[in-house]
Amino acid sequence: MIGRRALLGALAVPALASPARAQGFPDQPVRMIVPFAAGGPADTIARVVSRVIAERLGRPVVVESRAGAGGTIGVDAAAKARPDGHTLVMASSGAVVILPHMRANMPYDPLRDLAPIGQVLGVPQIVSVAPNLGVRSLHDLLAAARARPGQLAFGSAGIGSSLHMAGELLKLRTGIDITHVPYGGAAPAVTDLLAGRIQILMADTPALIGQVRAGTLPALAVTSAERLGVLPDVPTAVEAGVPGMVSETWYGLLGPAAIPADRLAVLHAALRAAIEDPETRTQLLNQGGRIVGSTPAEFAAFIRQTHATWGEVVRATGVRME
Repeated sequence: MIGRRALLGALAVPALASPARAQGFPDQPVRMIVPFAAGGPADTIARVVSRVIAERLGRPVVVESRAGAGGTIGVDAAAKARPDGHTLVMASSGAVVILPHMRANMPYDPLRDLAPIGQVLGVPQIVSVAPNLGVRSLHDLLAAARARPGQLAFGSAGIGSSLHMAGELLKLRTGIDITHVPYGGAAPAVTDLLAGRIQILMADTPALIGQVRAGTLPALAVTSAERLGVLPDVPTAVEAGVPGMVSETWYGLLGPAAIPADRLAVLHAALRAAIEDPETRTQLLNQGGRIVGSTPAEFAAFIRQTHATWGEVVRATGVRME
């Protein structure tokens, strides 16, 4: 099993370690890498939580976008940073638990080279279509795709991203033939959906909720197990007739694997303070996410679980990233 000893080490991080042991930390601004384009869900979540984290740490938190390669460029930068706790990454599931099953030349081992600090959100996708497609339900979308095999394109935040795998999961569950178009993040994919350059997008709720509320893009379904409180009238994909169509992107804070335990405890305490802050919670819930706030040990176990689950989906679809 990949990185078993390292993962067990992450699971053993003492959740009760006293932040007081990390006296003098941090002693400089903290860099929070976002491995996708500015304006996307990861960027939004990072900026929402960074305010309280900075207050708790007593140092500025600088959010830095390093997009590309499905998020692996930014995650790799964090994994290879000096493990002193001053460089973190607001990662999503794609670069941590999906792409490792698709690439033979991953620049990092997610179970060995990263220190989980805490999961922030679990976010389902909204299934949307270009306004000029003239589709108003998931049933109609599937009918249009079957009538035009290979001609409809779905966008994603990059090869191996959760958005990509949501599209592959839809293909797997329904047998439709739609073409994947990867982008460097969710924001440019939304722009092209609005312009009709792609026809379908299954994007994380934060990326589309504003457009849906404004009426500029339709929400055909959500990929959560239950309907979302922020979109109570939108059916789940399962309700709309696609059994097993449940997909969620998780967002969480990680750092280089060798961050000392006392500093890891300080960072987790700051993240928890952000998640428990009423203003921050409201902003996160408005994104349509499920607030988590797990401990480093819980997050490490969750990473192991989702790593195995998406590995099964990747093998079933045969998707590879050369």
